[in-house]
Amino acid sequence: MTDTATTTPSLNKFEKFKAEKDGLAVKAEIEKFASLGWEAMDETDRDHRLKWVGVFFRPVTPGKFMMRLRMPNGILTSHQMRVLAEVVQRYGEDGYADITTRQNIQLRGIRIEDLPDIFNKFEAVGLTSVQSGMDNVRNITGDPVAGLDADELFDTRELVQQIQDMITNNGVGNSEFTNLPRKFNIAITGGRDNSVHAEINDLAFVPAFKEGNGELGVVSGEEEPAISSSSPTPYSLLPTPQRVFGFNVLVGGFFSAKRCDAAIPLNAWVPPSDVVAVCRAILEVFRDRGLRANRQKSRLMWLIDELGLDKFRSKVENRLGKSFISAAAKDEIDWEKRDHIGVYKQKQPGLNYVGFNVPVGRFFADDMFEIARLAEVYGSSEIRLTVEQNVIIPNIADTRLATFLTENLLERFTIEPNTLRRSLVSCTGAQFCNFALIETKNRALSMIKALESELTFTQTVRIHWTGCPNSCAQPQVADIGLMGTKVRKNGKTLEGVDIYMGGKVGADAHLGTCVTKGIPCEDLQPVLRQLLIENFGAHAKEELGVRS
Repeated sequence: MTDTATTTPSLNKFEKFKAEKDGLAVKAEIEKFASLGWEAMDETDRDHRLKWVGVFFRPVTPGKFMMRLRMPNGILTSHQMRVLAEVVQRYGEDGYADITTRQNIQLRGIRIEDLPDIFNKFEAVGLTSVQSGMDNVRNITGDPVAGLDADELFDTRELVQQIQDMITNNGVGNSEFTNLPRKFNIAITGGRDNSVHAEINDLAFVPAFKEGNGELGVVSGEEEPAISSSSPTPYSLLPTPQRVFGFNVLVGGFFSAKRCDAAIPLNAWVPPSDVVAVCRAILEVFRDRGLRANRQKSRLMWLIDELGLDKFRSKVENRLGKSFISAAAKDEIDWEKRDHIGVYKQKQPGLNYVGFNVPVGRFFADDMFEIARLAEVYGSSEIRLTVEQNVIIPNIADTRLATFLTENLLERFTIEPNTLRRSLVSCTGAQFCNFALIETKNRALSMIKALESELTFTQTVRIHWTGCPNSCAQPQVADIGLMGTKVRKNGKTLEGVDIYMGGKVGADAHLGTCVTKGIPCEDLQPVLRQLLIENFGAHAKEELGVRS
């Protein structure tokens, strides 16, 4: 391994403190930090290195930390949810949990003194927060209905878990990958609707069939189909010796304040058996060759730009120990994006999954306990999260479904949300995040409610709110994206937004662009109202004689 951080002559402050002490080293110091208290801690440990174990100091809430878990494929058990609820419950009014746009959960209000107990609780139920912040691979996303969807081409769950285990050394921590040049996102989808937003990840695997030959390991009609046995496939899609399932590889997608790019094809097709090894090879190239002088130019795409795509591909092949097979001519992403809200039949006879809307992804301890209870009473104790910040409970029997739908929680977390609320996504915002330039979650909800009271809709409109140019809520993939900024009005500095439009998810995914800059938030509602009428077929209720 070549440690670029110790050989590069011009190190930024982050590379300097990483060279002094690996971030993962704080894992052994949690007891000491708990005894010291947050104010007495070394500032670099407190403000930065704690992120390597998923603990985030927030200047806007001094003494109250955020914790970010790792939940591969967005799947957790009711027992795990109950433990998270107990942690949140301890902090009363300051205790929240937020579902993230990477199928993950963040806890708020955490005290440093409680970290040893919290980590013990997590370990007891198989939860980990290791390597979930700073220059590490973030939560690995997969299809939220993997293993449930009769139309899926591949069940992503096992592969996603294998990638996580490789990167984190089975959740213990892996120093091989704790010093990347910058954060790194991985997604893998086996469905047809791009449920993971593959194009915005540093590395993504999308389903594709390749014509088989000896190179692909298919030599006769007697061979078993090269597709997961746990992922039954419609007969018309079953591979033959001439049609083998695998993934096309995309690289370099990311959002930052400096630049936003969609992932590009690597011109590589890999069978499922090679996915973990390809992840390792690409991460090793990024770790050892990635740019480290300028934090704003350190994501994978900057390295691809410097090397050129062909040279980057060659270096990955050298690490992999074999040449890539060229990409399949087309991938299988040919459906429009689904949000999985509502009641759906599973491929398992007599079972259903139910997706319900959690407005802007925020819930409290009582909500979490109740979700855990519902998963146990009606399902198989499994809970799933989506990149739209919503919740799915699978494996509900036909005979139990009607009773499930009468549960009180579904009055607030409805399976039939209003048009705008259904697709509303929001980052944390200035309430808790020191990077955010505006408050997002509460403002998003109140403005959406106001617009729904004024307008009727003929289609779903995806509106994403993000508090700053770091784009955690991904406004570039939305129909309408709102990015926080500061604006001047009447000689005063106010909270405002830049407006993005044209983002497309699902088939033919692409990023939207900024169409209007510097709208004060206090003036935003009529602007959104007009955009919805002119571009998305909304109608004013007074024009239709509808009483709100």
